[in-house]
Amino acid sequence: MTRDQKVSKRAEALFVSDLAIHGNPSEAEVAAAIRHAIRAHGGTRGCAGEVGAAYGDYPETAPARMRWARQVIEATSGERRGGRGDWSAAAA
Repeated sequence: MTRDQKVSKRAEALFVSDLAIHGNPSEAEVAAAIRHAIRAHGGTRGCAGEVGAAYGDYPETAPARMRWARQVIEATSGERRGGRGDWSAAAA
């Protein structure tokens, strides 16, 4: 799996998580939210399906949430810093 694919899968999981877009979550909060979302939606494919549904149901808010999710993932990604974050395997 490429780095971009991992970022996308994590962003999808974060998108469908319960974290608020206006917060500034810690790496631990992001990791827990990703793990929970992946479990709650039956894996990364389930998260992707929920993202698709959100774009259909809420087209006015979904793009902003996805931008937020990708920014959070990029900012907290262990791979971006050359290492592995504590949740790197969560979306693998």
